[in-house]
Amino acid sequence: MALPGRAARLAPVVDMAEEAERKAAQRLGHFQQQVVTAQAKLAELERFREDYQLQWINRGGQGVNGSWLVNYQRFLGQLEAAMTQQRQSLVWHQNNLNNARGVWQQAYARVEGLRKLVQRYMDEARRAEDKREQRLLDELSQRLPRQSHS
Repeated sequence: MALPGRAARLAPVVDMAEEAERKAAQRLGHFQQQVVTAQAKLAELERFREDYQLQWINRGGQGVNGSWLVNYQRFLGQLEAAMTQQRQSLVWHQNNLNNARGVWQQAYARVEGLRKLVQRYMDEARRAEDKREQRLLDELSQRLPRQSHS
């Protein structure tokens, strides 16, 4: 069915809004994946730290020399720094995700608003066409000679 008048004129606008919404949804998905990846990296670092601390417990019970302890503490400090950096990265990716979600929500709302407007225009055009047809039928019925039932 071809779109009537005003609805047809809005079609390119709706198409552009739908394309913008699709792109915003793709960006949202991209940022969601980045958050998942950053969370996984942080979890991996935390597991690694736990394993390394278990080594301390096992090794410490057997006795350790000073150089082992210094290396352990240095490495643990580097691991903590990496975890801090990964937490900051996660926050940054979460902020990007939140911003992308807001952009997508706005684009989605615009598309939905335009679709409702097009539907309203189509409904108005259909009602106007129905009235026009009814008026024609009424005129035709008045022009026809009346037949009497005798």
